[in-house]
Order: sequence, then C-alpha cells, then structure tokens
Amino acid sequence: MLEPVHDAVAGSDDLRAAAQVAGLGTAIKMARRRLELSIAELAQRAGVSLGLVSQLERGMGNPSLQTIAKLASALGLTISQLLEEPGSEFEVVRSSARYALPLDPSIPADQQVVRDLLTPRGESMLQLIRSTLPVGFSNEGRPFRHIGTEAVTVLSGRLEITHGEHTAVLEPGDCATYGCSLPHWWANVAEEPTIVLGAVSPFER
Repeated sequence: MLEPVHDAVAGSDDLRAAAQVAGLGTAIKMARRRLELSIAELAQRAGVSLGLVSQLERGMGNPSLQTIAKLASALGLTISQLLEEPGSEFEVVRSSARYALPLDPSIPADQQVVRDLLTPRGESMLQLIRSTLPVGFSNEGRPFRHIGTEAVTVLSGRLEITHGEHTAVLEPGDCATYGCSLPHWWANVAEEPTIVLGAVSPFER
C-alpha cells in the first residue's frame, strides 16, 4: 500500500524539478533578450554549447550549478537572481526597488544607457523599462534586433529612432510603436540626457 505513495512523491518531485527548469529557461530568455543577445552569442559568452542554451530556454535539461553560474555571469546576474521565482498575480514594484538591467561592459562608460525595469522581474508577457540615454548616445553601429513589439514614449529630451528605412524624432509625449525583428537603433539628439519609457511584448506585430 505504500508504493503508490512513494510513486506520488516521486512524481511530485519530478513536476517540481520540471517547473524549476522551465522557470530558469524563461529567466535566461528574458535576460538574454534584454541584452539583445542571440542564443549563439550568449552560449559563446558563457562558454557553453548553443544546444544547451536552446534546450534550457525550452524548459528542458538538467543543468549543473556550474552551468547556471556561467550563464548568470554572462548575463550580468547572480545565481540567485537567475533562479528567482516568477511574480504573483498582483505585484507592486516600488521606485526604490527597481531592478537595474546589467550594463554592457564593452561600451564606454560615457555611452552607457541606464535601464530600470519597472515591471516585476518574473514578468515575461510585458516589460516596462525606463531608459536614460547620455548626451551624444547612438547605437547606430550596434542596432537592436529581437523578437517582439515595442512602444516607446519620450519623458524628457529628444529621441531619434531609425527603424529599417524609417526615421523619426520623438519630442516629449510622442510615442512610436514598431516590430522589433527589423534592425532599429536610437540616438539622443538633445543637449541633455533623454529619458525614454518603453513597453516591450514578446509578440511580434
């Protein structure tokens, strides 16, 4: 009579492990997309195989702690941040508790964009990000390209957006919406830092 109980416990453990791997995969995918990295680029940064990263992002595999540590380091996160549980159905992020997205170490300090995630870190369907662009910023040489749809509005300053063959300058209050799979880039064309509020969805227009 005890065997079914053992089977049930084992099954529960399997489900828990599967849920943890799925959560890890979602966290890896979200962090990778925030850094505008392809799966191959992340794998190269972390020193792991492309297949391993792809498998994890699909909620499969059984990664070692060493592998998780390598991926966390490549994404500019700690292990605990990468393993953080998803948020609840209702969650408030206080201004004092915003998560600062990792900086790109390959970019000079005076050209770094400071990005604060305003939505919960475990949220994958919609992300709200506040970006502060320094004077003279432009990523024309490193355009963004990822899956999803983005809507951005300027809170202060002036933002030039180039999306494919289209270019527009946004003044405070203006908003642009575009699909992200087409290469696009930003430039601060104001004589002061430009602050942009952007909402990103993983669904393409």
